[in-house]
Amino acid sequence: MVLGVSYNGQNYQGWQSQLSGQTVQDKLEKALGTFTAQRVSTLCAGRTDAGVHALMQVVHFDTDRERDSYSWVRGTNANLPRDIAVQWAVLTSSDFHCRACATSRRYAYVLLESQVRPSVEAGRVGWTFRPLNLDAMRKAAEILLGEHDFSSFRASQCQALSPIKTILDISLHQRGAYWRIEFEANAFLHHMIRNIMGCLVQIGQGSKPPEWMAEVLAARDRKAAAPTFSPDGLYFLGPRYDPKWGIPERTPAYDGLP
Repeated sequence: MVLGVSYNGQNYQGWQSQLSGQTVQDKLEKALGTFTAQRVSTLCAGRTDAGVHALMQVVHFDTDRERDSYSWVRGTNANLPRDIAVQWAVLTSSDFHCRACATSRRYAYVLLESQVRPSVEAGRVGWTFRPLNLDAMRKAAEILLGEHDFSSFRASQCQALSPIKTILDISLHQRGAYWRIEFEANAFLHHMIRNIMGCLVQIGQGSKPPEWMAEVLAARDRKAAAPTFSPDGLYFLGPRYDPKWGIPERTPAYDGLP
């Protein structure tokens, strides 16, 4: 069974199960266990850190329980906290693997440009009090497209076997005081987007020129990049799959982002 799960990450220590039990995976598996009356172990398409949100985390698990898709959604949600919700359920081929079958992964970072800190959006947007230059940020983002060694944007605790990843697209959009920066890649390193965001913001503020991004990339050294940016505005949009699997590409929550 495959589920699309959305969650607000503010109250959780990330996706992956921990002894504290205060993770999204722990809450989801507990809810599934209550609904199915059996222990359920899940795998996800992309683990998220503490404070990071997801609009369509894709999860799969094995079960001998037979329910229709509507029942999986409603039955699981009845046992989840209000900030986690199953959006859809799909029964697909047993060959499907939510991580291995993904052709790419997508994230969005929502940033508030304002002299005053966020209030009603606290925990759901990043924040910069200095004005940003869109053209400079776009020039810097273009440098990152393609296959590169992204060691300069890799957290020290990253467990990926290789720092070489391929960024397929980075798009920047501004609507009033809100910025939305979307990333799509074959895969991402731990803290990769938040470290890129730190550099983009410095460039957007005029502290560094757009060409500095190339210097950081070439250094292959985490010390060359900007500090890791806040997790607050980071959203996992979900993976992409071959249409043969019948997995949705989006959820209604996508329409809620600026």
